[in-house]
Amino acid sequence: MVDSCLPLPPTVERFTGFADVYDQYRPNPPEVLSEILAQMVGRKIPGLVIDLGCGTGLSTRFWAERAVQVIGVDPSPDMLACASLRTHNPNVTYLFGYGHQVALTRGCADIVTCSQALHWMDPELTLAEAARLLRMGGVFAVYDHHASPVIPSWELEAALQVFQKRTDALENELGIMAQVPRLPKHEHLSCMQASGYFRFTREFHLHHVEVGNADRLVGGVLSSGQIQSLFKAGVTENDLGLDVFREQAHRLLGDELRPWYLSVHVRIGVV
Repeated sequence: MVDSCLPLPPTVERFTGFADVYDQYRPNPPEVLSEILAQMVGRKIPGLVIDLGCGTGLSTRFWAERAVQVIGVDPSPDMLACASLRTHNPNVTYLFGYGHQVALTRGCADIVTCSQALHWMDPELTLAEAARLLRMGGVFAVYDHHASPVIPSWELEAALQVFQKRTDALENELGIMAQVPRLPKHEHLSCMQASGYFRFTREFHLHHVEVGNADRLVGGVLSSGQIQSLFKAGVTENDLGLDVFREQAHRLLGDELRPWYLSVHVRIGVV
């Protein structure tokens, strides 16, 4: 059980209060990822997949029909409540915990994943825990979607870049990130290599297609921990220029669902 009277750590607080928005608008993992990882561990259907930093379960439910058992782990009661509500597969369960401290036995998993989350964790301790959870020959996979999809409007992508620069500037001005440690994503592979826990490491990119419209683009912006932290600090949509960006999105993209092209950066380590 989680003591609701205790203050949440900064990294958990950053992703508290908007689980429904996060779950609705964030992208799913690419279908081929499960095939690649299953081939790497030598099992068509992996026995147990553990998903660290699972959030609302988007990256956990992905494995429901691709593994015998799936366990999502997250330190946010808010996110876990949403994950449980949205998950109806009997082989998928959720566990309160941090990436570096999971209450499961050594060598229990074929695959451990970490989607969009390792940069918020203690890398050294989390890599050690992932290696502990994996059986010999098991695979740890860290993967992150690129910041934004390729959408059918270069003008709107340009407007998104302007909006992002403004939010970055406000975040720096308010010192919001001062108490929130973050590992740059480009250091994930080098950390895995330096840890000594993995016999083999590599990185690669995957690409997939989803559909979206203006509402999804704006929803994706609102699913950002950065944006939500600014709101908690008293910044308004008008301060951010979100009202202007929303108008641009509806004018340039509209309500029709169109293909979006997404890229995923994957780093893997074999124990």
